[in-house]
Amino acid sequence: MSKRGSILHAMTGAGDLRFRGAGDVITESLSVYGIQVIRSTGEFWTARQRQGSSLHEVSYRGCFKPQLPAYFINLLTKPSDLVYDPFSGRGTTVIEAGLLGRAVAANDANPLSRLLTRPRFFLPDTADVKSRLEAIPIDTGAGAEMDLSMFFHPGTEAEISSLRNYLLERERDGDIDHVDDWIRMVATNRLTGHSSGFFSVYTLPPNQAVSPMRQIRINQKRDQVPPYRDTRALILKKTLSLLKDVSEIQKERLRKSGENALFLSGDSRRTPGIGDGTVQLTITSPPFLDVVQYSSDNWLRCWFNGIDPGTVEKNLTVTRSLPDWRKVMQQTLYELFRVTRSGGHIAFEVGEVKGGTVRLDETVVPLGVRAGFSCEGILVNLQDFTKTSHIWGIGNNAHGTNTNRIVVFKKEG
Repeated sequence: MSKRGSILHAMTGAGDLRFRGAGDVITESLSVYGIQVIRSTGEFWTARQRQGSSLHEVSYRGCFKPQLPAYFINLLTKPSDLVYDPFSGRGTTVIEAGLLGRAVAANDANPLSRLLTRPRFFLPDTADVKSRLEAIPIDTGAGAEMDLSMFFHPGTEAEISSLRNYLLERERDGDIDHVDDWIRMVATNRLTGHSSGFFSVYTLPPNQAVSPMRQIRINQKRDQVPPYRDTRALILKKTLSLLKDVSEIQKERLRKSGENALFLSGDSRRTPGIGDGTVQLTITSPPFLDVVQYSSDNWLRCWFNGIDPGTVEKNLTVTRSLPDWRKVMQQTLYELFRVTRSGGHIAFEVGEVKGGTVRLDETVVPLGVRAGFSCEGILVNLQDFTKTSHIWGIGNNAHGTNTNRIVVFKKEG
């Protein structure tokens, strides 16, 4: 039986977790594997709140918007509390936490996650980025060890390869600094995409490298050849875009958070670097059932950063099997129970997969309870269409990630 809630809505019968700003909220009581749970459905952040910081604008398939972590961080933490994401992706949770003055810990089995996240805690001056780019030598004869001619103009490829060689050498020699880190992050983000703001010719999906053969077909269909792109100019342009609305106060907050941050590249089920009972809030979105193929999506990014994509793929939680996925999530939740403070929370965002026939929120509820948490409820945030949804062919409320389903757990005590 459902009812309509008010702006201040008690998500559970106990009323100890309340959600603000949602307007009308529809609540229903349901039994999930014998566990009584309240599910609340509504639009939990306003149009104004959907304008996230420019610093988040790093393309990474399969990530949630920054308004989701902002909502829970503001609700369930105070400044200096530790916020954690065991499946960090592009770093949305911890970047938002840093902007809000929280301590942060991030983990992801994909090493690209750290390369895309950590530099955004130590923001460089634009002038320093410009001078560093001008100082990096370009070998006009440089090229990749593989054929990338379907993506890049020869001049562009020479610039990319020269930058890659410079960064790998600096890292190998232990000389890489926060400006180099920033340039590497931006260049990784600009490798391929759907506009002249990327290094490549037009390609889909946005900033996720398709295979060379598929790109050849795209080029033939569009009758296109890769034009020259000025990589230095594009890196500087993206730098200005990322930094455009970050205030001095936010820069200082990020720096302080970053100085003591944990950036882990390992298994979510084993995080010995995080102490017992230290995390106030975990906000995460684990890999769904083979919805996102992280390694194949990121093969070109891996090449640029000297990472073996095959090794990455072996370490990622990508499975077609619901029982296997459930097992990994169970072990992850046991580990989250260890690191969570008494009174701390988890916001575990999942979706509908297999055409909507599998609702992972209902799958996750008993896993968290078995790990020792109480389930505070399920929050379903209804989103509007986005351009990305149309690009991927995701229909509204049909399948895909258009609706956020967030299971909220609490560690009692």
